[in-house]
Amino acid sequence: MSELKDEINEAVKAAMRAADKARLSTLRMVMAAIKQREVDERRELSNADIVAVLSKMLKQRRESYAQFRDAGRQDLADKEHSEIDCINEFMPQPLADAEIDQLIDAAIAETQARSIADMGKVMGVLKPKMQGRAELGAVSARVKARLPGA
Repeated sequence: MSELKDEINEAVKAAMRAADKARLSTLRMVMAAIKQREVDERRELSNADIVAVLSKMLKQRRESYAQFRDAGRQDLADKEHSEIDCINEFMPQPLADAEIDQLIDAAIAETQARSIADMGKVMGVLKPKMQGRAELGAVSARVKARLPGA
């Protein structure tokens, strides 16, 4: 079992002992999403796979939070926000701008990217290194700005 999955399981147990129903509900939802993907793929997920599942869940909750807030449903927005906070606890530390730039430079050199046509290769190298640690849409824009022909 991956270390991250063990950590989430321990958090579920702690939430049960503390009778923290909201946190327990969120953690059970996370475990269900992980188990669903394991069943779908018929394999145990690695830490990187689990981070990808958590990233997807965070993105969904951020979108829901914005929609609820804009619709004036503060009660539902608050619930989404607490779920975001809970899931964020298990995400790796975000990368600093300098670290992102360094990884982009290394990926461009590694793939020998010469133009915007090589952007897919560069992003293919960056995605596993940055998954859950940086917003990939913003990284993509930074890569595009560095490659000629944009």
